[in-house]
Amino acid sequence: MGEVSTGAVLVCAGAAVWLSVGWRSGARRAELLLAGAGGAVGTGPPVWRRLAGGARRLGSEWWSPAAGLGLAALGASVLPLVLGAAGVPLLRRVRLARETRRARECRGDAVIALCAALAGEVRAGRQPGEALLRAARDFEGLGEAQPAVLAAARFGGDVPGALAGAARQPGAEGLLGLAACWRVAVDRGAGLAAGLERLEAALRAERDQRADLRAQLAGARSTTVMLAGLPALGLLLGTALGSDPLHVLLPTGPGLGCLVIGGLLEGVG
Repeated sequence: MGEVSTGAVLVCAGAAVWLSVGWRSGARRAELLLAGAGGAVGTGPPVWRRLAGGARRLGSEWWSPAAGLGLAALGASVLPLVLGAAGVPLLRRVRLARETRRARECRGDAVIALCAALAGEVRAGRQPGEALLRAARDFEGLGEAQPAVLAAARFGGDVPGALAGAARQPGAEGLLGLAACWRVAVDRGAGLAAGLERLEAALRAERDQRADLRAQLAGARSTTVMLAGLPALGLLLGTALGSDPLHVLLPTGPGLGCLVIGGLLEGVG
């Protein structure tokens, strides 16, 4: 088992090195071919910097099999490696959900800034279409639908309909309010700037409420993370005391039973 673990360590280490620096070979050959006979080609960044860049490009979920590999080598068992590999899809889903939430928040902030800028342009005396064109140049609240919305504003199209279509993007739901304000201002002659200012205030209050809720839950989440890490702390303390808990938990039947029961209790609690 020790030879198998050592071989697995070497194979995974070689794969990590290839992933981090192997991609440079094609670019390096292209540089040599395009440099010409008299051109000078630089040596590029050092190897350690390439390794660091490759580690940053890899998703955080790939640290799971790396940690499993280390535990497999220390505990003389392939179980941690299998569990680490199985955790990659779950951790990837968590990472993508976190990135999606951040993108939604950034787009929501851009919509608020767009409403504020548009209200300022209208207050300055510009027509709604021209004001939208100027405000959209500085803020990205319209997202991928910006060309369609700007075309409708420039050529007299259905601006509220284009804004409603742009509101289907994640985080851009506030554009529905902008479309409603625009429609009321055009159909009934109501003041667009006043409606935009009220819309901006409502969106900002909703964002602040979500931020306050996250701040209130931060303490509970930190406590949960700390409690979830206590088993790992126990393993470290046992190793420091010389009891070698990994060789008790992983290769033996009673140890695996205790590990399964502990995992179930951890998941339930």
